[in-house]
Amino acid sequence: MAIIKRKKTSASNKRAAMPNGATYKETGKKVLRYLKNYKALFSLSLILAIVIVALTLYVPVLVGEAIDLAIGKGNVDFDGIYKILLKIGIVAGATALLQWLMNVCNNRITFGIVRRLRRDAFNKIQELPLSYVDSHPVGDTVSRVISDADQFSDGLLMGFSQLFTGVLTILGTIAFMVSINISITLVVILVTPLSLFVAAFIAKNTHSLFAKQSKTRAEQTALIDEMIGEQKVVAAFSHEDEALAQFDEINERLAKCSLKAVFYSSLTNPCTRFVNNLVYAGVALVGALICVSGGGDFITGLPLTVGSLTSLLSYANQYTKPFNEISGVITELQNAIVCAARVFELIDAEPQIPEAENAYDLQDTEVDGRVHIENVEFSYTPDRELIKDFNLSIENGQRVAIVGPTGCGKTTVINLLMRFYDVNSGKIEVSGHDIRDLTRSSLRRSYGMVLQETWLKSGTIRENIAMGKPDATDEEIKAAAKEAHAHSFIRQLPKGYDTVIGEDGGALSQGQKQLLCIARVLLCLPPMLILDEATSSIDTRTEMKIQDAFAKMMKGRTSFVVAHRLSTIKEADVILVMNNGKIIEKGNHAKLLKADGFYAKLWNSQFEN
Repeated sequence: MAIIKRKKTSASNKRAAMPNGATYKETGKKVLRYLKNYKALFSLSLILAIVIVALTLYVPVLVGEAIDLAIGKGNVDFDGIYKILLKIGIVAGATALLQWLMNVCNNRITFGIVRRLRRDAFNKIQELPLSYVDSHPVGDTVSRVISDADQFSDGLLMGFSQLFTGVLTILGTIAFMVSINISITLVVILVTPLSLFVAAFIAKNTHSLFAKQSKTRAEQTALIDEMIGEQKVVAAFSHEDEALAQFDEINERLAKCSLKAVFYSSLTNPCTRFVNNLVYAGVALVGALICVSGGGDFITGLPLTVGSLTSLLSYANQYTKPFNEISGVITELQNAIVCAARVFELIDAEPQIPEAENAYDLQDTEVDGRVHIENVEFSYTPDRELIKDFNLSIENGQRVAIVGPTGCGKTTVINLLMRFYDVNSGKIEVSGHDIRDLTRSSLRRSYGMVLQETWLKSGTIRENIAMGKPDATDEEIKAAAKEAHAHSFIRQLPKGYDTVIGEDGGALSQGQKQLLCIARVLLCLPPMLILDEATSSIDTRTEMKIQDAFAKMMKGRTSFVVAHRLSTIKEADVILVMNNGKIIEKGNHAKLLKADGFYAKLWNSQFEN
């Protein structure tokens, strides 16, 4: 297991940028593209928000009228007050019902968008080249699809629920206040920019902190995923203390940046509330002076009653309240946009090279087993050469063994044959077709592959064996398991072939997992085979039996065998000896031993005793 070394944050990058250099505008446009699928619901939500705000703002008018009907000794109009109270009850009930409907619409929109976002992200993972998967921590990718998508949905829902209604409330409140008293409305409006300035200043400074928080959270998820996935290796090498120290360091950084982000964002509400209280005090003071003096609006001259002043005070509260909500929403939206940008960075990642136009779908019956490799050059990174000037011609039915020291390019050749990576130059032909002119699915369908690293999914033993042939019968599955010498241990499992195993085989031993992978290939029996250390985890006695099964399986099929144990490839028709990305020797076992070259040294080093 490779322990990832993470660079400490330097002073130069304290201001974290949006992922991949994205801007709010670019990310916003991408979010709007997803919103287009919900035009009807969005329009309905907007209409409901307008109606809700109108009804909510109508209540203070009714309250003011009721107060005016109760001023003066013995001058209380109970009938009028009763009618107004009935109206208030009807309006409040209608507002509550419409609020519920609007929340239903907003939830459908939000979680629909996030569902599509996650689906597109997962679909993109299926299209990404192997180079992306190799160069990005698994935990970081998981964090984008799960955690960042969740953060985005929370911010988006808050935006729909509070942002629109908040803006409409501000505009509606101003309209109602103007209809009552223009002078006092101007007092409110003149103080408003101060509240906006405070909110904007704090929001601007919290963005970088939320971006840093999101990045550090992904780093922590990647470390946790790595350590849990390789827990046995961690324990075997007594790496627990180092892992804890590494986790504590990241956790400490996450705590600090999260605390700063929350602290600065939490300043928004009390600061804007302070300004809003100034607005309320200003309305109360100016209105009270007008009422006491018996004056009216300085502009229109209309009188200001106690009931009207009560309505204005209520509107002053309602006018300033959305600013508090919007400032909080903006902070959440900032975090949401940063998280959305990380998900879009995954979705917009460069996919694998698309298949050629009119790519040919190679049928199994057309695969004759001929493989021709001509002048191939390849490297994982431009600054380090690996495969160079690689030439090879394989005829139908030949068994080709690839041997050499670690890092010489053996597994890389397999990656190129399967087109997990594309060659930098040169070409590889299968059955007379350049593999870049074939569909990837038909090319890979032509190979049966057993690797040293096993892969099993969560499910039954039966489902894992039948992965390449889902319509296989029970008899076929059992026959393949018997041929792979896996049937005996499968029968001893609690439910036999219906035993459910966890991710990566659960409690099965490495050897048992490898036997299941061998049975999977034996069930399909494709035209060509790739065996990369296929029996590395199997005991010698079982390996000898499986070699017999492999011999039958490889008969008449072109086979590529990568092996470190040279005793397993003695019967190969052609042995390729590789070093530094080149074929340095080629021939059968006897010929290479007689040549007394690099292969002979490898053989003697294993069997010198």
